[in-house]
Amino acid sequence: MTSPHERAELKTAEIIAAFTSGRHRGVVVDSPPGAGKSTLVGRIAAEIATGGETVVVVAQTNAQVDDLVAKIAARLPHLTVGRLSREGYLAPSSLLLLPNVQVESRAEDLPDCRVLVGTAAKWAQVQSTQMWPWAVVDEAYQMRSDSLLLIGELFTRMLLVGDPGQLDPFSPIDGERWAGLPWDPMQSAVAVLLRNNPDIVPYELPVTWRLPPSAATVVQEAFYPFTEFDAGTQAGDRAIHVPTVGIRRTAVDEVIDLAAGTGWGFLELPARNTLRTDVDTITATVDVAVRLLQRGTETVCEQAPGGRRLTADRIAIGAAHRDQVAAITRELRTRDDAAAGLRVDTANRLQGAELDITVILHPLSGRIDATPFHLTPGRLCVLTSRHRHASIVVGRRGMPELLDAHPSTEPMHLKDFIKFPDGWEANQAVLAHLANHRVSTRG
Repeated sequence: MTSPHERAELKTAEIIAAFTSGRHRGVVVDSPPGAGKSTLVGRIAAEIATGGETVVVVAQTNAQVDDLVAKIAARLPHLTVGRLSREGYLAPSSLLLLPNVQVESRAEDLPDCRVLVGTAAKWAQVQSTQMWPWAVVDEAYQMRSDSLLLIGELFTRMLLVGDPGQLDPFSPIDGERWAGLPWDPMQSAVAVLLRNNPDIVPYELPVTWRLPPSAATVVQEAFYPFTEFDAGTQAGDRAIHVPTVGIRRTAVDEVIDLAAGTGWGFLELPARNTLRTDVDTITATVDVAVRLLQRGTETVCEQAPGGRRLTADRIAIGAAHRDQVAAITRELRTRDDAAAGLRVDTANRLQGAELDITVILHPLSGRIDATPFHLTPGRLCVLTSRHRHASIVVGRRGMPELLDAHPSTEPMHLKDFIKFPDGWEANQAVLAHLANHRVSTRG
């Protein structure tokens, strides 16, 4: 039986061979959370660049581009990596200090670079008669199809890597008028590419190196029903140690201990319809994160076999709405200074992040309805797939009943691209799992 490392290596070699053979103009790679998308992108770029050809790497945000540039530059110290940016963009000082990185706002000013990295928005502004032979698109499911249309003519062959379970591309424009059309610009670049090229069969990365065994199965069954992947670690490879001596036990402590032992915890407050910025759930969410630090939590894993103290920068608090993020941030300011480095963000902004422990304010907590926004499967998928050790969810009782009372009623359009899984079913699956890891509070 092959090990996770062997299976991942075999699949990576197969993908690289398929793309670099030149037989396919388009190659798609589906990746579960934490399967090493960026590592694959960097490896393919290095393979092509060291072979003497120029390769373009396209990402969706400046932060993603800067991260990729740093990783590729470290992998290719003997080659120059070009960072294509907008006029006036201030690259991080850590990037500017790298001797083999050149930052320019025009592609023609990077003639000696074997690897060119920039955002899709920047590449869409490039006006050139030149065609680059190879392009690799990272986070391709976050890229709108109209962006692909704008840059596609620049490249001979493209490889698109992304996570199909993440949130769809965001647009402030109502896309109802294009729903069902094969060129719908509100769809992801991958969705339109596959829809118009049925001969393209996506490759699938088989291992998640982020999610522990306690989470990999849950996330796979809820959000990736047609994709099989396993955790790269075994049960027992990772552990959470939370000192228990001399503490006054509360529901918060109980849910932390439960999560430490099982990888999941659900702090359930009494049923009540509330505002989005419900004071009780905001306070409880912050209580959990701060208590993790106060108790001197330690984590053990393959990266730190001797154990390491859990620090604020290794915890994230996730929520669905920006006003919830703001309320949590305000509450954190009233707490222990040790919690000052805690990351608090929406699911949209947590995409791509990797933490030891996440604390989640459930999107359906306290609501009187279940809207399409809250039932978007990618939102809950992002929130429940950021952790390496454990995830603790905070919410009010009655969320399964809320779902039962609000079945999905989204209109169906002829020839519409159907994305799986269904958000209603995904939420029910996660809540059913959390029911076995529940600590209820009184109120």
